[in-house]
Amino acid sequence: MKIKLLFAILAVLVLTNCSKAQQGFPFDNEIKAFMHQDSIHFPPKNGILFIGSSSIRLWGDLEQRFPGKPIIKRGVGGSQLSQLVDFYTPYILFPYEPRKIFIYDGENDIAAGKSAGFVADEFQKLWEMIHQKLPDAKIYYLSIKPSPSRAKFLPQVILANKMIKDYLIGKPNTTFIDLGTVILKPGTSVPDSSLFRADYLHLSSKGYDRWQKVLEPFVN
Repeated sequence: MKIKLLFAILAVLVLTNCSKAQQGFPFDNEIKAFMHQDSIHFPPKNGILFIGSSSIRLWGDLEQRFPGKPIIKRGVGGSQLSQLVDFYTPYILFPYEPRKIFIYDGENDIAAGKSAGFVADEFQKLWEMIHQKLPDAKIYYLSIKPSPSRAKFLPQVILANKMIKDYLIGKPNTTFIDLGTVILKPGTSVPDSSLFRADYLHLSSKGYDRWQKVLEPFVN
């Protein structure tokens, strides 16, 4: 009876995990698409993972900008950092066992009305999850960018970046990367709209040029 009960419990856990992957959380269609892609060709271990929201998803030539590097790109729509923490890591982070993890997330949380403190707390949860499961992985947090179309959220963006940067002081294998300064108009704290697409939210190729220069020493 005990063995039968154990198998029953295991079956419930497996079915629950599978059902979560099939339905019930934001952008689950994109997660399923990544899972299908992985079923055809699973990325080798020790890759370089870029994960987060649409600033990663829309970086169309990310892999080409870092030739010869085992880049794994997993950007999810307009996703939020809290969703990465609550839903996505079992499917598009931990299975790859990457040696480097670049995270861009948190901007959409703030745009949805969440506070800087909330974003910082969610990142702390994520950092602890990664450090526990992948203690040798290097973690890079890419600062939340100032977007022209979201200017009213800038104070919260600045505060969230500061809180996360302060939290990471002294943390092993972890780096806070400032990607905001390089897309500002020279001598100002105003984002250069010429580096954005027409929506003034997502970067243009010129904007990604700026990011590439900052990231190259960390990717290589």
